[in-house]
This record gives sequence, structure tokens and C-alpha cells, in this order.
Amino acid sequence: MSLTDLRRALLAYLRERIAADGMPPSQQEIAAHFGFRQNRSAGYHLQALQAQGLIELLPGRARGIRLIDVEPTRSADRDDARLELPILGRVAAGPPIGADAEAETHVLIDRLLFSPRPDYLLRVKGDSMREDGIFDGDLVAVHRTRDARNGQTVVARIADEITIKRLRIDADGIALLPRNPDYAPILIAADADFAIEGIYCGLVRRG
Repeated sequence: MSLTDLRRALLAYLRERIAADGMPPSQQEIAAHFGFRQNRSAGYHLQALQAQGLIELLPGRARGIRLIDVEPTRSADRDDARLELPILGRVAAGPPIGADAEAETHVLIDRLLFSPRPDYLLRVKGDSMREDGIFDGDLVAVHRTRDARNGQTVVARIADEITIKRLRIDADGIALLPRNPDYAPILIAADADFAIEGIYCGLVRRG
């Protein structure tokens, strides 16, 4: 496997883990997955991806890896790799807030950087998901689905309000967990008007 192929496989692995777990893998997990003898080998390839502008590494965090969107040259041979997604409104990384019904605008993204394929974007308001690298003002990409697994990061509706949180399903019921100790979990009552609107599959940070 050439270095180019390895980096492509590493990007795909990052997308898969973020889609499945709601968070990126650690360097130790990356090393184990690819058979690297040392964790620093994973770090080397992550640094190379960051240098290419495909990911952002967050210092001091064990899982501080963020997939980012870039604005590549809009040449004809790139058109089939691009998705035009609507920004449908805001999603709360904090207490739930309402989401706008109409699209604010549309954004072109590289579809190869996201898994599963996103259907729309929501603008984040608040900092309750900061430990997962999701910050106020980010655009989160959402795959529209009603199905989600325990531990995934989801966009959920509570009555008419929309929020993004980590999903917990256990014997006590359903809870939406923040990734910031300043916020309390949102416990979903059995009779609540509640639905999963989609799963988080990456984000766009625009400079």
C-alpha cells in the first residue's frame, strides 16, 4: 500500500469511526487498526493529512482529530466529488433551540470527506459538544435517518426544538449527553415528543 493509498484509507477509517461512534479514534486505536508498531507512526500520518488541509489536530486531546472541508479548485474533474448541501438552520450545542425551516444558503463540500453521505448542514449554537471538537459557529453535516445506535452523536428533536448530543440508550431510558461538564444530560421522558432527525457525520469549519 503506497503512502497515498494509506492516507486515503486513514481518512476513510476516521470517517467510519466518527459516523459509528460519534468521535474520532485515538492514535493508539489507529496504530492497532493499521498494524503500526508504534503510536507515533499514526501521529506521523495524521500530521501529513493535516499538512494537506484534510484534518485538524487539536493539541492536548487524546481524540483531537477533526475532519475539515476545504475549498479545492473547482475544475471539471472535481465536480463529481462535490455535494451542494443546504444550511437548514441552527442546532443547539447547549439547551435545545429552534431550527429554521428555510435554507439559509448552500455550501459545496467534498463528499469523500464524510461518511455516511450527508443530506444537509446545521449551524451550531453553543459549546456543549466542545470535547468532541464541535464548537459554536461550526456547520455540522447530518445524515437524515430515524435510526441511531447507543453512543452515536445525533441531531434530535424534542417537541419543536433541535439539539445535537451524544445518544445514550440503556435500561433507564434515553438520554442526550453533552460533551462539556458545564451542561447536564437531557433525560427524555417516556411520553415526550421526541425523534432522532439524523446522525452527525462530520463538520465544516469555514474561515
